[in-house]
Amino acid sequence: MNGFAKFIYNIINSRFKKFLVIVLTAAAFFASLMMFPTKLVLAKMLPGKSANTYSIYVDTPTGSSKEQTKKVTECINNILIREKEIKNISVFYAQGIPLDYAGLVKGSSMKRTENVAEISVNLTNKHTRDEPSFLMTQRLRPIINKECGNIVKGTNIKLIEQPAGPPTLASIVVEVHGDNIEQSRKISTEVANILSKTDGLVDVDIMADEIYDKYKLIPNIDKIAKSGLAIKQVNNILYLAFEGMVIATKNSENHSDQIPIFLILSDKSKRLNGSSEEALRSKLTSLNLMNQKGMMVPLAEVVDIKKVKSEPMIMHKDLERIINVIAETDMVSQVYPLLDAREKMIEHFSKKYIVKKAGFSTYMFDLYLTDKQTGEKFLLRWDGEMKVTLDTFRDLGGAFIAALILIFFLLVIYYKSFSISGIILLGSFLSIIGVIVGHWVADQVTEHTFFLTATSLIGFIALMGISSRNSLLLVDFTMSLMAEHGMEKKKAIAVATATRAKPIMLTAIAIILGSALLASDPIFGGLGVALISGTVAAVFVSLLFVPVLMDNTKAISVDRFEDTLIDQEHPHNIAITR
Repeated sequence: MNGFAKFIYNIINSRFKKFLVIVLTAAAFFASLMMFPTKLVLAKMLPGKSANTYSIYVDTPTGSSKEQTKKVTECINNILIREKEIKNISVFYAQGIPLDYAGLVKGSSMKRTENVAEISVNLTNKHTRDEPSFLMTQRLRPIINKECGNIVKGTNIKLIEQPAGPPTLASIVVEVHGDNIEQSRKISTEVANILSKTDGLVDVDIMADEIYDKYKLIPNIDKIAKSGLAIKQVNNILYLAFEGMVIATKNSENHSDQIPIFLILSDKSKRLNGSSEEALRSKLTSLNLMNQKGMMVPLAEVVDIKKVKSEPMIMHKDLERIINVIAETDMVSQVYPLLDAREKMIEHFSKKYIVKKAGFSTYMFDLYLTDKQTGEKFLLRWDGEMKVTLDTFRDLGGAFIAALILIFFLLVIYYKSFSISGIILLGSFLSIIGVIVGHWVADQVTEHTFFLTATSLIGFIALMGISSRNSLLLVDFTMSLMAEHGMEKKKAIAVATATRAKPIMLTAIAIILGSALLASDPIFGGLGVALISGTVAAVFVSLLFVPVLMDNTKAISVDRFEDTLIDQEHPHNIAITR
């Protein structure tokens, strides 16, 4: 203890050494903050979570047949079966998988068309598996897209992880708002092209049906009547030929309800020779109906073929028509790709639109577009996990500022001094150096990116109370030595620091050991690292930086101590020599 007291005394008794401590602390603080713009430390809502399952969404172009979708899924399955960590695979054609956490927010229940399929992949236990599920999807994504993405031109394949945090549609969502739906579709396509060229973004998709040509079969009532047929006959044969229909029911003692008997033509019988109107008319010609006179009438004679446009799904939000453009992040923070893509969008759309940025608000990254020729207005609104991240960090930042203000006013009431309160508060705040540096160190020693997350900020806020207590005890003990033992100020600071160093160290060790188990957790790892590294920084700040500030303030005096609560603990007799 004597040696450390002399060490502190020598520092506060030398102007150069005090100046050096202040400069080094300030340099460490600003250097740690610079780790964010230099991307040495990346911020994210929550890191990837290793799970025992993930899904693969297959979206072939709207209007594709089930056979085309099946070719893509078979290609994916051939890649997946080579993975030793995959236990089994389930494929669901023309529908979503049984709803899971991810499917609830990604619209799996709405999938009912032949151009979609979902693959459920079950893995071995995550505790015995070397490769986390989020690293497996990151590794397989380019392989699957390269080998299977071009089997049907325009196919979109997405590898979907179970979300680690709040349920969101995707990591990054751009909502295109506008009354002119055709123009909105063009804008959404341009947005998707920009996102697909942005580093760090994968699985870019437009959540809107493509408009394509289709043929509508309309029974001609006049021709049906003249041919001696019934409209029901025509409708039944059409459903039977292309869809199938229930023709009878079966009763069973094992079932309370009747069992429908479904009849459909064979695949060969209903298959068309092409996608043209002539191929459809040829198929209708091959189907004949018997009229009331026993004569066979070709179906093509009583059915009109009309070429029409498909009717896309219409999406609304807050009573406004929107088109969602989604993208996932490939093990990077959402913020940096967002800023990069946003700047590209501003540059791109400025050629045709008047682009106006949103002010500082909840939707501060939104872009308002006004067509230079027609004056039509559109809105690009950013949403998804990215917005949840920004909102969370904003709220936690507000909570942190509120905690600082409350602690400051409590200290002012206690010490009746703004300078003493400021010293304690500044010493507490500087623990952020350890939090940021600790995340950088963790990122270097882990095989995947270690993000500064929302739980990291929670740990930092929790550190405020711990580090404030360290500085508070030093101030109280220093003034107690000056009042009860008549020590000179510098000597009292040195003795108080040396005396309190042991309990401060023991408290820090207890926190570090208690937080060590959290550091390896995929969700609360940020909390553990923040508590460990922040506590280490708080110890150094409390034992080196705070004593220097205490020596520089005139508020620490015997007179000031008389109006405060007195710490009755008696220090050891420690000799200090000049």
